[in-house]
Amino acid sequence: MRYLSEEEYAIASRFLFLSMAIVVMQRDAQNIQKGTTFKIKEPYVELIGKMETRAIHERRDLRARMEKMQLQVVTLSKNDSFSSFLFICKGREEKRNYFNPAIRKKVENILQELMQRALLGSSQVHSSIK
Repeated sequence: MRYLSEEEYAIASRFLFLSMAIVVMQRDAQNIQKGTTFKIKEPYVELIGKMETRAIHERRDLRARMEKMQLQVVTLSKNDSFSSFLFICKGREEKRNYFNPAIRKKVENILQELMQRALLGSSQVHSSIK
């Protein structure tokens, strides 16, 4: 049974998956810095940094909205196949189970979205130079 409105769920799930995407970006940036697979690392690290900055700002805004709405997301459990989260809003609780490959796809989509926004922001700067 659904206890959260579509808006409440959309905000909380965006916060959840955006938080996961931030962790992925931080780990990827560390791996690029440590690894030797890239000849020139700086552009990749810079891109990930721009993406992370945008994601952190968005997450901060989402967190503020969630506080106003008395909305929380709590991790309940994780195993090889599924992860469970509890969405709480004004005393109403809704448990959601996610198939881990589906989580990965949601995070990947957020990363692609952040990359496009970061690249569009930088291409606008470069297009004025031409």
